[in-house]
Amino acid sequence: MTTFPASSTTPQATAADRLRVAGVAVSAIAAVALSFLGSGAVVGTPISEVADGALSADATAVAPGGPAFAIWSVIYAGLLALAVWQALPAHHADPRQRALGWWIAASMLLNAAWFLVVQLELLALSVAVIVALLAVLVRIFLGLTRTAPSSRVEAVVVDGTMFLYLGWVAVATVANTAAALRAADVDPFSLGADAWAVIVLVAVAAVSVLLAIAGHGRLAVAAAMAWGLVWIAVARSGDTGFTSVPAAVAAGGAAAVAVLSAVIVRLRTEAARRRRTDTARRRRT
Repeated sequence: MTTFPASSTTPQATAADRLRVAGVAVSAIAAVALSFLGSGAVVGTPISEVADGALSADATAVAPGGPAFAIWSVIYAGLLALAVWQALPAHHADPRQRALGWWIAASMLLNAAWFLVVQLELLALSVAVIVALLAVLVRIFLGLTRTAPSSRVEAVVVDGTMFLYLGWVAVATVANTAAALRAADVDPFSLGADAWAVIVLVAVAAVSVLLAIAGHGRLAVAAAMAWGLVWIAVARSGDTGFTSVPAAVAAGGAAAVAVLSAVIVRLRTEAARRRRTDTARRRRT
């Protein structure tokens, strides 16, 4: 069972801490507001219709089905909750926030930037933005997994939110890149959509295993990746749109790998922790 150690001393908040807190809060509001506007819900073009539908659910063999994007509602709610949590006076000088707060703010601003770039139909630039976002989220992931959260609330609001964010963006990066290549009419090595879909989805499965190992079996990352992958499988299995049996099978298999690898690593990690605890207890007696 995961423990949540309480700090014996509360660090004193500084002006730099207060600036960081404000930066994260403003970035969260900007991310939610600009993503709503950039989605085309009120102004602009719906994302699925941008660049002649390059980002629609049936544009490529690795495009997730439309319902997959509902996960953004959970992620944005988590980001707002995170912004509120870190703004509470007790958390201004939180060591984890001191180390990662500006990275979290950067992830939110990159998210907002992606929507603006897509509205301008700059698909190649959108790939650069989402790759940068993925890199920032990996940095946050590695930072959070090095230290334990101080409470269950922090574990859910901070770790849970950022890990869901990472898992989804990992899948979205693949879909975004495929969309940009298709829009540019680029087929590397002329392998065809099905072959590239299988290759890419196998790579995504491998990445999910690496993240499970690096994160000691963090389930939120695996859940978000599996969510996106399952919706790719569903979208490729339908009677309409871009149908691809190889892509559907590969996506379903990758989703299973993501979940199973996280569960196995987590169980092994918990077992190792229990063994260490039992060994320490025996040595004291």
